[in-house]
Amino acid sequence: MIDFKGQTVLITGGSRGIGASAAKLFADYGANVVINYNQDESSARQVLEQSETNSGSARIYKADIADNDQCRKMVDWTVDQFGGLDIVVNNAGIWKESAIEDMTPEKLAETVNCNLNGCFYITTAAVPYMKKQKSGNIVFVSSTAGQRGEAFHSHYAATKGALISLTKSLALELAPYNIIVNCVAPGWVDTDMSHEIIVSEDGPKHLSLIPLGRAATPEEIAWPILFMASGLASFITGEILNVNGGAVLAG
Repeated sequence: MIDFKGQTVLITGGSRGIGASAAKLFADYGANVVINYNQDESSARQVLEQSETNSGSARIYKADIADNDQCRKMVDWTVDQFGGLDIVVNNAGIWKESAIEDMTPEKLAETVNCNLNGCFYITTAAVPYMKKQKSGNIVFVSSTAGQRGEAFHSHYAATKGALISLTKSLALELAPYNIIVNCVAPGWVDTDMSHEIIVSEDGPKHLSLIPLGRAATPEEIAWPILFMASGLASFITGEILNVNGGAVLAG
């Protein structure tokens, strides 16, 4: 029932964590995968090796998604390489701590440019191709922080909440072109971005808020992303799929 043979997927932030797991799964199910990275080429190449299959091809592409020109070039390059673009997974993001009184314009801009503007840049570049082929699938990766807020990470939470609104807006706007738009909202996930917090002295406090009693693995977020991009979810658009172990029960 899940088959991506002949389809091309672009995954931002694909060199680690959720993005890396998603890249491997899409490749396992036959997709041509473009793995975006910004700094860690070594990790990207490791994901590339694990994503190369007999049924699909994989490529890596260095681009800073906070830069509109780089995003457009990456999307154009993807289409040139594979003849089209069927799925975009807007996954890349940063998570940095700051009390509101310490929130400098530079700190705010850094998070907004990566977590929100980058999603706009990638999507605005991809949509014309999807409209032309009259099909497409866009998945945004938000967070429980965008649903309930997060102290000392207000800039992060604000960008993730914006992605939820963006999902609903684009689902309505792009439905006439057979372009599906959905969002996956993870809770705590044990990736290199959050691992130090999870294993710290405060870790048990955070995990105690999760009814299932643990953080998710990256694969446990990648599978729902795969589902949302597949034919199994062909009549679902504008939805927020919560994958948080029961921590936030927001339907």
